Amino acid sequence: MTFLYRLYQLFIALPVLLICTALTAIVTILGGWIGSAHFWGYYPGKIWSIVMCRVLFLPVEVRGREHLDRRTSYVFVANHQGAFDIFLIYGFLGRNFKWMMKKSLRKIFLVGKACESARHIFVDKSGPKKIRETYDNAREILCEGTSLVVFPEGARTFTGHMGVFRKGAFQLADELQLPVVPVTIDGSFDVLPRTAGFWFVRRHKMVMTIHHPIFPKGKGPEFVKETMDEAYRAVMSALPAERQGYMKNDDQ
Repeated sequence: MTFLYRLYQLFIALPVLLICTALTAIVTILGGWIGSAHFWGYYPGKIWSIVMCRVLFLPVEVRGREHLDRRTSYVFVANHQGAFDIFLIYGFLGRNFKWMMKKSLRKIFLVGKACESARHIFVDKSGPKKIRETYDNAREILCEGTSLVVFPEGARTFTGHMGVFRKGAFQLADELQLPVVPVTIDGSFDVLPRTAGFWFVRRHKMVMTIHHPIFPKGKGPEFVKETMDEAYRAVMSALPAERQGYMKNDDQ
């Protein structure tokens, strides 16, 4: 069965997904040029992500979407198990949002330009001025009423376990006094682990658990740390026993 699934991926799924990726990027670029980046930067990507999961027959379960208020902007913080976290969140979170992503992704052909057109936020850590510009951009996006999704670990896990959280997203939420929503992703590491030598996916259920929002209790460094610790515990709590516990990630 594994052999047949790999043949299907190579000769059917891969061509379909490459075409869908190119079309999604082109539609996003053109849509961002002639219309609203909030619309064209979200819905084509959402459809693309759902198609990716469906074409590969990946089961998806979402828990806790009822915890969200449609009229509220949130800073979503999720653990980063694997490449398919992108499709799981984009396709099934059910909220219009912007990604905060590595600036290296801007170099990907078509995709990088599409992300620019969608007004996703590239994190530039090359100096204090660039870091400040990144957060100014994020603040502007959030003030326009959309939400933000961040992987505060900064990199995909090598083991399926969580690494440490960086505080940038929590500082931004504190500055704007926005609620933080912890999100637990489980299963995407099993679909495509970071250590995989070749990009054949394994069919495995992916589960996204949306926890209760953590609303601001005050403002300042002590509240940033308190929120970050609470979010970390919430994300960890929904992982299976074999994935519980901190494990150092070499590129964090």
